Parts: sequence; structure tokens; C-alpha cells
Amino acid sequence: MIEGIILAGGKSSRMKQNKMLLPYLGKPLIYHTVQSMITYCNKITIVTGHYTEDYTSLFESDNKVHIIHNDQYQLGMFSSIKKAIKDVNSNIFIIPGDYPLVSKTTYEKLIQGDGLIRVPVCSGRRGHPIFISHNLVLDLKNEDISSNLKVWRDKHEVNYIEVKDEGIYKDIDTVSEYRQLLERTGS
Repeated sequence: MIEGIILAGGKSSRMKQNKMLLPYLGKPLIYHTVQSMITYCNKITIVTGHYTEDYTSLFESDNKVHIIHNDQYQLGMFSSIKKAIKDVNSNIFIIPGDYPLVSKTTYEKLIQGDGLIRVPVCSGRRGHPIFISHNLVLDLKNEDISSNLKVWRDKHEVNYIEVKDEGIYKDIDTVSEYRQLLERTGS
């Protein structure tokens, strides 16, 4: 069993609007992040913060997708991870919501890989999603909220899984990156 966690709590300050809802191929960016993950997860939790209501209406008809609100989102992504794993004891995938290009084959390779923590690598660049075994979830729960995922990850042995997927490191943070995404696909 694998649970997916999608981090969507930020203000999208560089975009000056909720970037997760920007249209891409006729659907919001976060929709594509969910769709690439959903086949491999029993449940997906989207952790919101600043824009809660937007996601609730987007996924209300999908019983595998659950929306939770992190009222401490100002503390950063790690506070959203801690909120999402509170009742989780299974293997997990964690990915920020602005990675719409991650391929399903990347999820497959991470599932088939070895190691308690698995991180995809393409052309020497690390990316998302990160796979964490159920054996380490309690340790992650016990990590101080002032920490971050990278600090916690680096305390453990990590297996880097080679993939042919540039989507693992292509997030959408700026208007320029969004335009490049649209130009690449002719949207």
C-alpha cells in the first residue's frame, strides 16, 4: 500500500496567483500531478494552506483524493508533510503540486527499486517524487518541525534511481517557466 502526498500550501508569491490552478492541456497544473500518481496510490492527500477552497472543489468527486488544510503552512513545506503523515503508516510518495510532467514510468521505477528512501535522478539531477518506506515513517513523524525533508532524508541511506524523465525536476515557479511549459506542448 502506498499513500501519495501532494504539497500545495504555498502562496505562489512569484506567480502572484494560485499557480496550481493555471491551465495546462485544459486542466489545472495540480490535476496532472495527481493523475500521474493516482494509479500507484491507494490514497492521495493534498495538503493545502493559503488556497484551500480551490482544491476542494477541483477534486470533490474523486474518492481517492483527500484535501487537508495545514493551518501552519507559513512554517514551510515540512509542516505540511508532518500534517499529512500524522495518521499514515504505509509507504509514501511526496511531491510538490507544481510538478505536472512527472511520468508514470518514474513512479513505476521507484516502486520497483530498492531502499527505504528512493529519489529519481535524470541526467545527474535529483528530483521528485521521493519514495519513503513505511519503515521510516515513524522516524519522519518524530523529526522536529523546524527541520526539512532534505535534512531528514540526508540522515538516512538514499537510493537514487535513474529515470529518463526530465519532469522530475521541472517545477513551475515563475511566469517564465509556465510560458516555457505551454510552448513545449503547444498549449
